[in-house]
Amino acid sequence: MLEICALASGSNGNCYYIGNGSDAVLIDAGISRRQVLERMKERGLDPGRIRAILISHEHADHFRGVRVLSAKLDVPVYMTRKSLEKSWGPNRPARIQFFEPGEVLEVGAFKIHSFLKLHDAAEPCSFRVEHAGKNVGVFTDIGEPCDNVRRELPLCDALFLEANYDEDMLWSGPYPLHLKVRVAGDRGHLSNLQAFELLQAHHHANLQVVYLSHLSEENNRPEVAAAAFAPLQERFSVRLTNRYAAAEVFRL
Repeated sequence: MLEICALASGSNGNCYYIGNGSDAVLIDAGISRRQVLERMKERGLDPGRIRAILISHEHADHFRGVRVLSAKLDVPVYMTRKSLEKSWGPNRPARIQFFEPGEVLEVGAFKIHSFLKLHDAAEPCSFRVEHAGKNVGVFTDIGEPCDNVRRELPLCDALFLEANYDEDMLWSGPYPLHLKVRVAGDRGHLSNLQAFELLQAHHHANLQVVYLSHLSEENNRPEVAAAAFAPLQERFSVRLTNRYAAAEVFRL
């Protein structure tokens, strides 16, 4: 059995837990060590099972907590060399294992499939975590779905999928024009509509749950995102993540 949980998801910090009875990994560490450990405790998740932290890219909301957290847990951090080079020096962890995008990593009981995506970072990657015939995808910070994303998504039994913004809210909202263009660009973020269309076209019949992730605080609302995906609710469970608290644990 796999347990999955979004410990944090949003522009102020991201961290995703995937584990079984003995091993676990974290994808990203954009919140503090204290927040990670407190939220794991609240959800009954054992930090002693964590074998590694994987970093998708160097932006602060995915990286700022990794140095202290990895030292506390005494685990290595997997990231690409280009991501490290572009990261903010004081946040860099002591134990780093470099990987190349497209490489399959073996961490504890898991095979972790890395692949490049479109985002405005040095070498942004997403991950599909495989164990005992089940696959969990962490697909956030995507400007538009590339061939890699479209290939990997149908393999997933559970998915953290970006639904960052509602298009009407973005274009009528308070962001300056250059930032609106960046968010909506092909190296920005997925809108509710883009994520819905991607999921509708490429999900597999075995997909059990999708967590709508990395929702914008300014340009989206949980109820707006949930309503956008309502037509798919009969095919699989659609759930929300939270930037301020851990989401419910799903057992796969």
